[in-house]
Amino acid sequence: MSTHHCEHCAWRAKFDANPRSLLGRVWRWHIKFCPGWKAYYAAQSEETRRTLDARYGLRPR
Repeated sequence: MSTHHCEHCAWRAKFDANPRSLLGRVWRWHIKFCPGWKAYYAAQSEETRRTLDARYGLRPR
C-alpha cells in the first residue's frame, strides 16, 4: 500500500487556512495534474470524495 502525503501537505494546509494565499492558490492549481493527488483522491471512499469535492470545488468524478 502506498502512502499519500496529501492529507498532511503543508501547501494544502495553506489553502485550508487561506484559499487566497499564494501557496494556497498554487496548491489548488497543482492538484489538477498531480499524480499523487489523483491517487490519493481515488483511494478515498465515495463519501470522502464528495467532501473533498465540496471543500475544494472539485467536479464529481
